Amino acid sequence: MSPFLLTRTLPEDATDAALRADVLSGLTRHPKTLPPKWFYDARGSELFEEITRLPEYYPTRAEREILEERSEEIAAVSGARTVIELGSGSSEKTRHLLEALTGLESYVPVDVSESALTGAAESLLVDHPDLSVHALIADFTGGLALPGTPGPRLVAFLGGTIGNLLPEERAGFLHSVRSLLSPGDALLLGTDLVKDEETLVAAYDDAAGVTAAFNKNVLSVVNRELGADFPLDAFDHVAVWNPEQRWIEMRLRARRALNVKIRELDLVVPFEAGEEVRTEVSAKFRQEDVREELAAAGLRLAQWWTDAEGRFALSLATAV
Repeated sequence: MSPFLLTRTLPEDATDAALRADVLSGLTRHPKTLPPKWFYDARGSELFEEITRLPEYYPTRAEREILEERSEEIAAVSGARTVIELGSGSSEKTRHLLEALTGLESYVPVDVSESALTGAAESLLVDHPDLSVHALIADFTGGLALPGTPGPRLVAFLGGTIGNLLPEERAGFLHSVRSLLSPGDALLLGTDLVKDEETLVAAYDDAAGVTAAFNKNVLSVVNRELGADFPLDAFDHVAVWNPEQRWIEMRLRARRALNVKIRELDLVVPFEAGEEVRTEVSAKFRQEDVREELAAAGLRLAQWWTDAEGRFALSLATAV
């Protein structure tokens, strides 16, 4: 079995420091915000897995359909000997691609969760014992120092996660990816596509209330980690389509006026009745949007694949 290497580029206390900074900054501004990355403790990850199986939540199924049907084509076009996956999680969605890449030698999963990286690597190496896996505990939005691996390399950023970044953050992220690419390398990018408002809102406000529980989980995280006293039943989950920005906004709306104490920050946060905290944006794209944003970062859209219903896209981009 090939050795499994694990490199930590994120300091041990980085998560705690980042949470403190995000909560202090986000809850003392107007309108209030909290970043979506804080949904994902163990409970939040379980809830998101449940969301991906909901009938209303199409993105996971649509992307899986593309990977199942197009992985051999993606493999042939990229010719990758190394796959670098940003925000890899369980690495489950990439398995079709890894199996299709007949010349694959190295896989570099990047995630903030050591347990997710270790579990994914152990599972992958059972089926691919000759694969070299070098996992990075890192925040891919903060710039990356990659290990030396054979090219061509394919950087994969799947799941439509790029839609959770604000426009200026997307621009910075794509420029940072461009800086990683050598001649012959490519970016495989997953993007959710613009569609009717009813379908979009339902995907983020399911009838079973799983997404509502997922949204409120960010308050549970702040309560546990920072000694806050958010009463979860005092907030309602809200999902709204913003047609100008072409994104879904998830919010938490206060049912009544209240003051929330956050002990570890020595902070009291007042809420008016009906006041909202934005917890996520999820941008939806058209092909021309993707092409323009890639071009602004020095990348050329070379291939474009969608599921049969045109709900989701995978695009392959190369350095200009």
